[in-house]
Amino acid sequence: MERESMDCDVVIVGAGPAGLASAIKLAQLAQEQQQELMICVVEKGSEVGAHILSGAVFEPRALDELLPDWKNLGAPLNTPVTGDEILLLKDQEKSTQLPGFMVPKTFHNDGNYIASMGNVCRWLAEQAQALGVEIFPGFPAADVIIEEGRVAGIITGDMGLDRDGQQKPSFEPGMELRARYTIFAEGCRGHLGKRLQAQFNLADDVSPQHYAIGFKEIWDIPAEQHQPGLVVHTTGWPLGDNGTGGGYLYHAEDGQVYVGLIVDLNYTNPHLNPFAEFQRFKTHAAIAKTLNNGKRVTYGARAITKGGLHSLPKMSFPGGLLVGCNAGTLNFAKIKGNHTAMKSGMLAAETIFAALQSESPAADLTDYQERFQSSWLYDELYRSRNFGPAIHKFGTWLGGAYNTLDQNWFGGKLPFTIRDQRPDHEGMQKAADAPTIDYTKPDNKLTFDRLSSVYLSNTNHEEEQPCHLKLADETVPLTVNLPEFAEPAQRYCPAGVYEIVEENGESVFKINAQNCIHCKTCDIKDPSQNITWVTPEGGGGPTYPNM
Repeated sequence: MERESMDCDVVIVGAGPAGLASAIKLAQLAQEQQQELMICVVEKGSEVGAHILSGAVFEPRALDELLPDWKNLGAPLNTPVTGDEILLLKDQEKSTQLPGFMVPKTFHNDGNYIASMGNVCRWLAEQAQALGVEIFPGFPAADVIIEEGRVAGIITGDMGLDRDGQQKPSFEPGMELRARYTIFAEGCRGHLGKRLQAQFNLADDVSPQHYAIGFKEIWDIPAEQHQPGLVVHTTGWPLGDNGTGGGYLYHAEDGQVYVGLIVDLNYTNPHLNPFAEFQRFKTHAAIAKTLNNGKRVTYGARAITKGGLHSLPKMSFPGGLLVGCNAGTLNFAKIKGNHTAMKSGMLAAETIFAALQSESPAADLTDYQERFQSSWLYDELYRSRNFGPAIHKFGTWLGGAYNTLDQNWFGGKLPFTIRDQRPDHEGMQKAADAPTIDYTKPDNKLTFDRLSSVYLSNTNHEEEQPCHLKLADETVPLTVNLPEFAEPAQRYCPAGVYEIVEENGESVFKINAQNCIHCKTCDIKDPSQNITWVTPEGGGGPTYPNM
């Protein structure tokens, strides 16, 4: 196939916090040395920020380093945190606010901001473009160019293929973007990052990566119920014995609140429905009092990489680097990954710029590891290294007690190493052995169904295109997952993509790929590891306005 080709110095895959911080730092270094660098960023969303979903309480530490004058430059960080609450939800009515001494210091948010990371990324893109960076939204990186054992760039996705992969009259082949170095900042469970880890054995001898699924809705609420800057985190109900995780309620600007639930994907009950658990969460008296008489504006969901330091793969390989949530730099002890993603991208930029100045550039950017280990990013991840594993191993209460002791009295340096060696997709109970869970029908006031929720995410895909949710074996959903696990894809997907339907008297596993909001949960949680998420046509997926 004839493809157009373009040469760059550096290609960056993904215009999220990590990718844009990489681009800005590279451009700054080039400007300081009065050099010209061709820096290209490709983004699968229809625009920068379209696929960004984060809580988000934003810690500005990395931004202070990258763009110290960010306030005068108009960064959309307008709601400083004014208060923190941690609530223990005992049942649907009762809650207790935890006293300060019982709360890990990592949950304190002095100096942080409640923000839309989609809007922050749109602003970061403007700063990058002002420095000469080229950004191409609507162009997914579909494949990697590997020549002589080295990454030499990426290939963007073909456009205009029908469901069978045949060319339509509108067909346009993807373009080769060739680069001296490539940064992969795809976000959680990036499909190219996943392949690169396998190809270059980047995850050998480390703990398996761990994940959660995070839900978020934005609500307009009555003025008397709004407390700008208030951050509320919860633990306990509705998950209880069925899984670990927690909820949040952030009072943002303009009379809006961000409400969400994080469900760890190591849960074992196949009957658990994370979306339905999120809907139940909103009915708790402590949450409902804020949402009552409000209007839901937007919905979204996204997997979260939360394994921390123990689960980090080697981030360098011949010709490139993994950064941000594609590698797993989120600090789960803080439930924050934007500042760490940005710092990892800035370190990548410094590493690559140094390599570009060398007369004999390093084949493998191994000095990235040295920069990482001497940075505050490593120190922060080291101090929180046991946070997630402690909860996985000991449960919410004992694990939480250990983490409070470790963080508040020992600064994250207790001389213990706790690891969770079981991948999240393993350990699923057989459906017949697990208790069923009754979920009530949505009331369309506080609780809603999945399809009306997906509508609010502005999700759209060209229907006449190859399905981007690939089954390694098309028989597995009905012959293995259905009889053994009641096919949990019907429940763990937050967008209703997977269904078992009757056609001509037979059960059929149906994939509604046009509903996909690119959360990657299916790629992670399928107990048979039979589903692989790949990029659809450029511009497909959600279009989040302010997430």
